[in-house]
Amino acid sequence: MLVSVVIPTYNRLPILKKCLYALENQLLIDEIHNYEIVIVDDGSTDGTTEWLGENIHSFPHLKLYEQIHGGPALGRNLGVDKSNGDLIVFIDSDLVVDKYFLVNHVNSLLKAWKKFGNRKCFTYGSVINTSNFDNPKSEPLKLQDLSWAYFATGNVAIDKGVLEESGLFDTSFQLYGWEDLELGERLRNMGIKLIKCPKAIGYHWHPALALNQIPDLIRIEKERAKMGLVFYRKHPTWRVKFIIQYTFIHRFLWEFLTFGGLINIKTLRPLLAFLIKNGKPGIAMELLRLPLNLIGVRQIFREASLIGLR
Repeated sequence: MLVSVVIPTYNRLPILKKCLYALENQLLIDEIHNYEIVIVDDGSTDGTTEWLGENIHSFPHLKLYEQIHGGPALGRNLGVDKSNGDLIVFIDSDLVVDKYFLVNHVNSLLKAWKKFGNRKCFTYGSVINTSNFDNPKSEPLKLQDLSWAYFATGNVAIDKGVLEESGLFDTSFQLYGWEDLELGERLRNMGIKLIKCPKAIGYHWHPALALNQIPDLIRIEKERAKMGLVFYRKHPTWRVKFIIQYTFIHRFLWEFLTFGGLINIKTLRPLLAFLIKNGKPGIAMELLRLPLNLIGVRQIFREASLIGLR
């Protein structure tokens, strides 16, 4: 079996280096005769392609492709098109894995294929969030790392033929969010089964919260709202409404928890600054999620009203 690890990337060179070095250190078994790492650079401006070109000798499994900035859905589709593998593994470019990562995905899939008598399933590995750049793999699994998503491309493996039958990713998702979960809805409708693979661990690095990140976090919430409605218009079900938080239950919840918006970015800022200064950026981030969720929910209802969506 040839395994293709498909990774879109955009302006993440420092953590991408760690991602690639970890992938080059994979143990193989008889069932994996080789693997390739298919990187699709989505128009990075941080020197990603230049650095990869200069250091290509360090990554014998690497294949590099470039595209004009068009989003991860377009990048993943290009990566699949250029891949030669029987099995596609999707990870993000800020994920660092251990040396058993591919083996654990493949062993779980082989067992499931034998059990079901077909390849209509995919494995979903564990994602552990960390802000430890120097040693991301030292982070333990936490309650907030658990995910209820059906198909999230931070750490999944799927037969290439099954993936192509699904139609791949919808490239109308050009802003942040939901393109992988939308594909997951199509896979669910095809009867493709989810196989949990907790031993296939990826350590998802993101920088510890700093106040200068807040404008970008607000932008992301607004983009997620817009893309959430793209998701819902393709799959107008109650399940999708709950996934994207387009219900009055969510609207009431976040209005209630923020006292109608009295707890907001401005009023929280001094407390956030205090927590960050005293080495508690994780607690600061959890508090910040309150107004961020309210911003996202208000935005999705606003966008829905503008297009006459119910």
